[in-house]
Amino acid sequence: MHEVKLLINGATCGASDGKTFDRISPVTGKVVTRASAATLADADAAVAAARCAFPGWAAIGPTDRRKRLLAAADLMDARTPDFIALGMAETGAMANWYGFNVMLAANMLREAAAMTTQIDGAVIPSDVPGNLALAVRQPCGVVLGMAPWNAPVILATRALAMPLACGNTVVLKASEACTGVHRLVGTVLQEAGLGDGVVNVITHAPEDAPAIVERLIANPAVRRVNFTGSTRVGRIVAEHSARYLKPALLELGGKAPVLVLDDADLDAAVQAVAFGAFFNQGQICMSTERVIVDHKVASAFVDKLIAKARTLKAGDPSAPGSILGALESQSAARRIGALVEDARQHGAALPLGCEIDGAVMQPTIVDGVTPAMKLYADESFGPVVTVQRVSGDEEALRVANDSPYGLSSAVFSRDIGRAMNVARRIESGLCHINGPTVHDEAQMPFGGVKASGYGRFGSKAAVAEFTDLRWITVQTGPRHYPI
Repeated sequence: MHEVKLLINGATCGASDGKTFDRISPVTGKVVTRASAATLADADAAVAAARCAFPGWAAIGPTDRRKRLLAAADLMDARTPDFIALGMAETGAMANWYGFNVMLAANMLREAAAMTTQIDGAVIPSDVPGNLALAVRQPCGVVLGMAPWNAPVILATRALAMPLACGNTVVLKASEACTGVHRLVGTVLQEAGLGDGVVNVITHAPEDAPAIVERLIANPAVRRVNFTGSTRVGRIVAEHSARYLKPALLELGGKAPVLVLDDADLDAAVQAVAFGAFFNQGQICMSTERVIVDHKVASAFVDKLIAKARTLKAGDPSAPGSILGALESQSAARRIGALVEDARQHGAALPLGCEIDGAVMQPTIVDGVTPAMKLYADESFGPVVTVQRVSGDEEALRVANDSPYGLSSAVFSRDIGRAMNVARRIESGLCHINGPTVHDEAQMPFGGVKASGYGRFGSKAAVAEFTDLRWITVQTGPRHYPI
């Protein structure tokens, strides 16, 4: 069992009332981590520490800030085995998934480090004689970051990296499902020498989440909120942020479609769909949930996808032959299974699946999904992909956009011009032509539309999210006044 403490003002400490809570392994049923259950007073203390550290961190020159972030990136790479061991135990995911998490998270720190000298402004022409008008970006203060368990190293680091590069200090509210991994992210940044209070990490019991989240958002010192997670919780975060007039950046759920046009390379499409739908048990915000395939090639595509999916086995991530790992919990498996069963009862075919054993679910293909089924609109967040057969590009677009979500998407066609025309009309923040829906790089503008959230993470795009744009003027000569 791994013990997890709070990180407040550079110090490792327990909850002020001594309470803890446990994370149970979804695979073994044993306690993996025992974490401090922060109180409201602990949340206040974390924000106070970040507020006190802000002036000093904001005043550090860009080169010094860059050096510290680069040191954190190297240290994160060095701690890869620790992240893998903790992550596999806490969430049941595969070692290669956590290895990728650390690699991309370290690169996010490096990309953020590169941005420290790119936080620029503008000189704006003024109609007032002798007036020098400037648009200046400045750090905003304390940033609250909230990250989920499904890609925990990537998403916790993303919640911190660009806010830090912009000169802000941060409070990270860890996920209850991966307290060890999220606390380790904070440890890496602390050990890299950013300074006491620059990064603070709060862990809390699941039942305390509503009160802790509102307390953090309501704190006057918190000037920005960023959240990655479900659309249901994202709405709550947005409502609190609006009530307290805090700008929020939200990256929420998805129902990513892959449009397979009648001239697509079916083998390439199958490889991308299998990866996008089943990797990490489909527990990625960009996971392929829907295949919208032209009826001319649908049968051939489905046959190929079934053959590919049969080669991918879910199971205990430490077991030989396991490729996809396990789901986050047995309750998640039951929820996903109920969605598939509802589709079956309403007439869908199951050419593959649904096979569930505890928290392990094998790849499942649901053919013939209709709006009468819950699975048509609801995010499964599991190793399930639906197939809808359409006639032509226009119907494919109509079906693709018939969703409350709009995060990732993909189009497969040998005609790039045709694919571009389709891609431009898909209502999503991301679209990949002849590639998978699961694709992320540190330097890319990342975010969704509709119920998938608003705002953009990633490099230059995130500068606007985590800075205040100020108008400053300098009167360089005499000025005329009407009175």
